[in-house]
Amino acid sequence: MRTLAYFSAPILAATLLSAPVLAVTTQSQKVADYAVDTYSEKMVTNLAELVRFNTQAVEGLTPDTNPEFIGFKAKLTALSTELGLDVSDHGYVMLIGLGDSEDKLGVITHGDIQPANAELWAQSPYILDLESEPGKLIGRGTEDDKGAIVTAMYAMKSIKDKNIELNKRIELMVYMAEESNWQPLRDFLKVYTPADINITIDAEYPVVTAEKGWSQIAFTIPNIHIDQSLKQPQLLSFDGGSFASQVPQQASAKLKNVDSELVTALKQKAQTQSQMNYRFEALGDDLMIYADGKSTHSSTPEDGINAVTHLADVLSIHSWPRTTASLTQAFIDEMVGLGIYAEQFGDIAYKDDFMGEMTLAPTVVKQSALGTEITINLRRPIGKTAELLDSETFTAMQTWQQNHNVKVAGLETYWGKPMVMENAPHLDTLLNVFGHYTGTKDPQPVSIGGSTNSKLFPNALSFGPAMPGVEYTGHSENEFITYEQFMLNLKMYTAAFIELAANQ
Repeated sequence: MRTLAYFSAPILAATLLSAPVLAVTTQSQKVADYAVDTYSEKMVTNLAELVRFNTQAVEGLTPDTNPEFIGFKAKLTALSTELGLDVSDHGYVMLIGLGDSEDKLGVITHGDIQPANAELWAQSPYILDLESEPGKLIGRGTEDDKGAIVTAMYAMKSIKDKNIELNKRIELMVYMAEESNWQPLRDFLKVYTPADINITIDAEYPVVTAEKGWSQIAFTIPNIHIDQSLKQPQLLSFDGGSFASQVPQQASAKLKNVDSELVTALKQKAQTQSQMNYRFEALGDDLMIYADGKSTHSSTPEDGINAVTHLADVLSIHSWPRTTASLTQAFIDEMVGLGIYAEQFGDIAYKDDFMGEMTLAPTVVKQSALGTEITINLRRPIGKTAELLDSETFTAMQTWQQNHNVKVAGLETYWGKPMVMENAPHLDTLLNVFGHYTGTKDPQPVSIGGSTNSKLFPNALSFGPAMPGVEYTGHSENEFITYEQFMLNLKMYTAAFIELAANQ
């Protein structure tokens, strides 16, 4: 998700309050105010209930066999019934609706989450933490995407309470594998007719009309025999990262035969990096270096501090003997460096005037029986074909392999398709709602680096839940949404649903 400088939604509203306010009907405003006045406490309570389910994908299990998903879906069913909304369970998809018109307004969300490293959270990622940082609702899924689910459901409940006459059924779709596998959704859409107008609430305001393509380069640097008799310094291991869509917060390296002079030099190099923390630990004849940066969604690498690339930079001060780890470190340092726009990766870097530059981040570096597996996550705009990117990637990789006299194994690429949504009929309505509730003069559509299910639906525009200019925390450790933003989203979703689905 594309982000700018950090400031809160209330500050944004106050800053732009003098701007002309765009039209939103009185009916929409009254129901939106009612929603916050009536359901703010229940919103938080039910968000806590959803957060407690660890709904990350588990290999070999489906939403109908994974106990966490079974419990999560049972909670959604119970809450839907309590709120007077109809609900149906289709395995990977749940549909929660208000109204019975054949014409529909689709609202697209997801209930699955990414992994979380509990050691990096003040409390469990699966307990809604209201205390560690007052004003923040901290927990895995609060921003991506369980908070949005709760918000949409209470917006629908408020519309129902006020007996608003609808000319479109409002249908909330909760998909259970957005973070891991889109194929079950593609299969579902073969037998289900989606709405002609859709809103995805899994991105950013004001309105997202373009998304970069989620892309990946993956390969393995093969195992190389380590000569244990060498007395010179050696790099024995180098790894970091947890999953492909997160800029890694942690990385580590194991060194051998390192004297005090080299340790001092490494520490001095580490001190030149801002916002990074390092820990050096002696383990007999070995030295462990632990790097701690800042995790973020891999679609916004500019918001994080990549521990893998920074640790490789620290280690670059020494010429290490040839090992799997030293080749791994060399690849990261030479082909990526500290940049985020593929500046050093051959000729693949490029940009689009609206969508921006392609980003590149090594997100997983892990040891396996075959060697060191490296996963690089990229987000590509329009402007180059997948075939050209493949050619440029293979050329860059071939050059690096020749320079180091090594052949990587299992080199694979995937180039997701960028999306540009043009002429969506509800664009101006969504921009008007955002402009009204933030005081923004003439809000404009934006492009993001993230990749949402919008790509699979007709006339799908993303509308929140994150504010422009505010750092997005989905996929990060200590993910949160502020209470104020949670309530602002409720107002905007309630108003948007009425503006798009009600008889005015």
